[in-house]
Amino acid sequence: MNFLDRYGEQAYALLRIVSGLLFLAHGVQKFFNFPVAFPYPLNPMLYAAGTIEIVAGALIVIGLFTRPAAFIASGMSAVGYWAQHGSQGLYPIANGGETIALYCFIFLFIATRGAGIWSLGGASK
Repeated sequence: MNFLDRYGEQAYALLRIVSGLLFLAHGVQKFFNFPVAFPYPLNPMLYAAGTIEIVAGALIVIGLFTRPAAFIASGMSAVGYWAQHGSQGLYPIANGGETIALYCFIFLFIATRGAGIWSLGGASK
């Protein structure tokens, strides 16, 4: 047994919490221009994205309604990737979409796994 095996649940909880916080930060930037100003004018699609980033990000962080929040966040990330980056080329490294592509698959993983430890929703499997 690898000595890190016993920390799997804690590592997963950190992945969930940190990913949720970073996702939440995108919504905060859109609506509150914090910590730096959002560089584009908001349109209906960006308002929807910012709302999902704040609400789903917060729910993922606290571990409440984690599965549906992460599933919606994953879908929004997939749409965002293709709407903003996919038209600039297929490969994320070439079109600047690495971050949103990672969000898509991290949140899909979280949606399949649930909240886990350190959550208001409990360790759901």
